[in-house]
Amino acid sequence: MKDVARIAFLYTVFAALATGVNLGSQAVVIWLYGGRHAVELSILAGTASGLPVKYILEKRHIFGFRTENLAHDGRLFILYSGMGVFTTALFWGIEYAFHLAFGSDAMRYLGGVIGLTLGYVIKYRLDKRYVFVAPAPVRGT
Repeated sequence: MKDVARIAFLYTVFAALATGVNLGSQAVVIWLYGGRHAVELSILAGTASGLPVKYILEKRHIFGFRTENLAHDGRLFILYSGMGVFTTALFWGIEYAFHLAFGSDAMRYLGGVIGLTLGYVIKYRLDKRYVFVAPAPVRGT
């Protein structure tokens, strides 16, 4: 049971860190650029900055997974990112819905936190089942 509590704690810390990177990046984009589609651009920038942070931390400290080489790591990151398409759409949808419904940065960021939290819970389950698994042994050579 201690191991489950440790993983839950670390996952929460890493999710909070990645959320901070994501929302911080969004705030920087909004600060630098206030033009048309600034919100959409900020959400995209936040995702692009938070995703690699979360991947690196989870791969090493949550799943204890070591890649064979750089090519394997690249393929794993692509799979990890692919598993996040649905959860990213969920996050974006909730954040953007808060933006449309309330029209303030604070409420948009609250929507972002809610969307990221739900997305991270689903993403953990997908990654555990499909991404960070030991490769099947090669048979019959």
